[in-house]
Amino acid sequence: MSGEQALAGTRVTSRKNMLSRRDFLKLSGMGAAGVTVLGASGCGRGGASTHNVGFTSIALAANIPRLVDKFNEQNKGKFQVAYREVSLETQEYFDRLKADFQAGGGEMDVIVGNEIWTAEFAENGWITDVTDRFPEGERAEFLEVPINSLIYEGKIYGVPLFTDVGILYYRKDLLEQSGFSEPPKTWEGLKEMAEKVVQDSGTRYGFVFQGANNETGVCNGLEYIWTHGGEILDGDRVIIDSPESVAGLDTELSMISVGVTPQAVASYNLGESQAAFVNGDAVFCRNWPYMYGLAGDPEMSKIKQAQVGLSQLPIGEEHGQRAGCLGGWNMLVGASSELKDEDWEFVRFMTSHGSQKMQALSAFSPLPTLDALYDDREILEEVPVIALCKEALQTARSRPISPYYSQMSRTMAEQFNKVLTGAASPEQAVETLQSELQQIIEEG
Repeated sequence: MSGEQALAGTRVTSRKNMLSRRDFLKLSGMGAAGVTVLGASGCGRGGASTHNVGFTSIALAANIPRLVDKFNEQNKGKFQVAYREVSLETQEYFDRLKADFQAGGGEMDVIVGNEIWTAEFAENGWITDVTDRFPEGERAEFLEVPINSLIYEGKIYGVPLFTDVGILYYRKDLLEQSGFSEPPKTWEGLKEMAEKVVQDSGTRYGFVFQGANNETGVCNGLEYIWTHGGEILDGDRVIIDSPESVAGLDTELSMISVGVTPQAVASYNLGESQAAFVNGDAVFCRNWPYMYGLAGDPEMSKIKQAQVGLSQLPIGEEHGQRAGCLGGWNMLVGASSELKDEDWEFVRFMTSHGSQKMQALSAFSPLPTLDALYDDREILEEVPVIALCKEALQTARSRPISPYYSQMSRTMAEQFNKVLTGAASPEQAVETLQSELQQIIEEG
């Protein structure tokens, strides 16, 4: 989870417009979408200075006004949160935040940050250690994997706002017509099913995923490596050069070489793979949970939700293990903020049971991070995909936790993409990554 827009230089207060499903293409931080920047204006005694809250994700757009209005109503006479919309994609948002931090922190007090940014922000002293404010007992109420994405060198640096995980979509109706009663458990099984269903049904593609040279391509490449038993890091030591990693990338490439996946997948982002599936042109699709809500929407989809099945991603044959890439966003407090108590009050409100439930029941249904909400009857009835998502989140994997991840990601994106385009073999890619990733860490 979703592309984002973020900070700009002024403090204009405005309402963010509601957005339709047609506007919503991505979740978990890897493409163009919407972000809001909030500013909390001090009021009353002495008039505390205005401070900004960087808020991200179009998935939350539908209820941001209601939540902020509710928060402001509860805090009359203390301080108020204002917000405005700007237009930056995820990488631009990260680059802007980094530039502002390096310039002294600017006016940012609360930042909504992608789960992969915590280590770099913490290492550089840009965000606040909230270990004392967020004790173990309270953390236990949240899902373990999103919580772990906020821990760096034994300290915790925020609260998880909403989460995400890579899953497999499939055309349940087409599989049944070809004699399959359940989704594939292994990647080889997926290829076999895809070939038969395409032959039986005439569907254009067997399987689509995201292979572009960017962060979403990294998520997919890592899933192939992890589900074959490979790893990227062991502490600060790079261990990607292994037979398991080679096998994972070889499986990813084989989707194209055996013909179940189009060569164009090497340039696919979420939009292209989503379009292929909801238009009825693909039997299988790797994507994030948001896409389930699009199936059956007559404005977005030519297929119905009843035709769609979901499962955890397949595994490799020999050393396979369940693993979907973790996505999502966390609420962080800027180290330069002078309003730490007010910041924390807003963070806790936005990540509370009531606020997360409101978001889960919104049109875009971002996955909550509080464990109890996965047993909430109303949410289970309104958002049936959430039960499968909790199962997938239990085996979800964070991308490498490192203060140098942004550099490592660019290198992985390039090498994973080279495998798909034929510019490098899986063996060459992992050998290159072994040396280049280690060099990034050593020069860090």
